Amino acid sequence: MVTTVLINIFLILLLFYGLYAMQKKQIDFGTRVISGLIAGVVFGVGLHWIFGEASPIVKETNSWFDIVGSGYVRLLKMIVVPLVLVSITSSIIQIKDIKTFRKTGVLVIGILLFTTAIAASIGAASAIGFNLSASGIEAGDAQLGAAKKIETKLDSFQAKPMQQQLIEIIPTNIFQSMTGQGSADTLSVVFIAALLGISILKIRQYKPETADFLTKGIQALQDIVMQVVDFVLMLTPYGVLVLITKFISTSNIDEILKLVQFVLASYVALILMFGVHLLLLVLMRFNPVQYVKNSFPVLAFAFTSRTSAGTLPLTVDALINKLGVSQGVANLSASFGVSIGQNGCAGIYPAMLAVMIAPTVGIDPLAPMFLIKLVVVVALGSFGIAGVGGGATFAALVVLSTMGLPVGLVGLLIAIEPLIDMGRTALNVSGAMTTAIVAERLSGTK
Repeated sequence: MVTTVLINIFLILLLFYGLYAMQKKQIDFGTRVISGLIAGVVFGVGLHWIFGEASPIVKETNSWFDIVGSGYVRLLKMIVVPLVLVSITSSIIQIKDIKTFRKTGVLVIGILLFTTAIAASIGAASAIGFNLSASGIEAGDAQLGAAKKIETKLDSFQAKPMQQQLIEIIPTNIFQSMTGQGSADTLSVVFIAALLGISILKIRQYKPETADFLTKGIQALQDIVMQVVDFVLMLTPYGVLVLITKFISTSNIDEILKLVQFVLASYVALILMFGVHLLLLVLMRFNPVQYVKNSFPVLAFAFTSRTSAGTLPLTVDALINKLGVSQGVANLSASFGVSIGQNGCAGIYPAMLAVMIAPTVGIDPLAPMFLIKLVVVVALGSFGIAGVGGGATFAALVVLSTMGLPVGLVGLLIAIEPLIDMGRTALNVSGAMTTAIVAERLSGTK
């Protein structure tokens, strides 16, 4: 086994060298990311076909590959808090009118919730169109165990009312929030950055020398953080290669095939919602082809890594340097988009589950009042889950419990969760990026 694992490691190193050679030849970033994605799919299929997803060889091989994959994701997560803190603070102190900042923030949140409502409608329509029903899903031991865990999470979640979850965005210890360990820490850091930036604007009115000193300090910190971000982004093609290899080589194809209809319905809804993003850009007179081209490396990483927060540095960089969005709007939209109004996880997914479960408790999913209530609950719930994280599980808990529906189905879909979560995460990031562009156009900045 050791020899086989060493051969696999040698092969991945050859692929790394190929990506490095492309970089030395100054082949553009997007092409290198696509190449890493394709190479990872091919390599992953090869490992799966030769050894099988449960093989000890595949497990040991991926444990070594994970040094690069998980290491890259950890680097991205490491830089999220300082990036949000210095970028938003820097953006605020560069403006002179606090009303403009406040208007932009409200506009960004409004667009995120609006697109989530559209996503919920599309998710419900897809579930109805494919005639999905929870009664047709059989549960094995793993699924039943997951369902019980979901029930436990629901009890824990309901013990903390939505008002408390929103209050917890305001930190009691700024240093603890900056560790990024809490569920609301990203929004807490946004709050801290906004408070810091507004305070510097106020100080500028009566102590301009102090304000200038603080401004220079913030800008110097931003230069350092962005240099670290640039270094981390250079590793993206390698991270994508390893992450997609691991996913493909360890996927249980039989379990996926059992729920292929739900997977298909999910991706139809995700693709349709991505089309809505492009339509919104067209309405804002922004070239959708340019958007797809410049956002693809970011969306590809979101797809393979399944982490909206980890993608945040790439999102901000692409918005500012590739899509021409101002720094302030880019950071607000990307930061809020991590926890509020996630089109995939908090929009499409819970709406589909609600439609699937409704018939099992005697509710007609085609009833107009049910669908209207569902869309409203999903949109508002996507904001409410900010205090407990933006994951699809909590979004489903919020929506299903509010609608009075059982939550066990969330656990029964555990077999295909990674597969559909890839698409959901990419759509979440696309929603945040689209929001940034739309908000800038509506605010009259562009």
